[in-house]
Amino acid sequence: MVHASPEIDRLTTLLARLPGLGPRSARRLVLHLLKHRETLLVNLVQALEQTGEAVTTCSQCGNLDVRNPCAICSDARRDSSIICVVENVDDLWAMERSAVFSGRYHVLGGTLSALDGVGPEDLRIPGLVARARATGVGEVVLATSATVAGQTTAHYLVDMLAACDVTVSRLSLGVPVGGELNFLDDGTLGAAMQARRTLTPG
Repeated sequence: MVHASPEIDRLTTLLARLPGLGPRSARRLVLHLLKHRETLLVNLVQALEQTGEAVTTCSQCGNLDVRNPCAICSDARRDSSIICVVENVDDLWAMERSAVFSGRYHVLGGTLSALDGVGPEDLRIPGLVARARATGVGEVVLATSATVAGQTTAHYLVDMLAACDVTVSRLSLGVPVGGELNFLDDGTLGAAMQARRTLTPG
């Protein structure tokens, strides 16, 4: 039985950890990279190194960018009176791709989940509350997904933001039950943002 070298096995194992890739897909990807090592593998290694060194987490919103604060937080043309709360960075990117929102963002870093051991202390909730209390902020849009975890997180945030002098709203029409933001098309996201509804504690 022929075995791959330790280097190839290690690369295959690491790639298999990526979302959507299992061991077989990872092996095919490794073979493709090695077959095109001059035109693809070398450039990929360089891009990974440069990205790993350059990209940082925005201290204000949690976005990923090469500068801190990120380009969105630094853009004076954005509406600072409204904050859109998303679960993860890919949700923020989905919102930006749809071009339906021109305010600021806040990335929670996930959702509340008792089964997974994720509590309020594991998310960027204190930073959101502090931003909501800041002068000039008038609305917080909860753009968490329509999953059970997303709904639970939204209800918790409504209670946490109750003491802040802001309107709390939620994406509405167009987001299917169980839907995640980064899988929705631009038109659906646009309709959901336009039809957002105000939420109240309790």
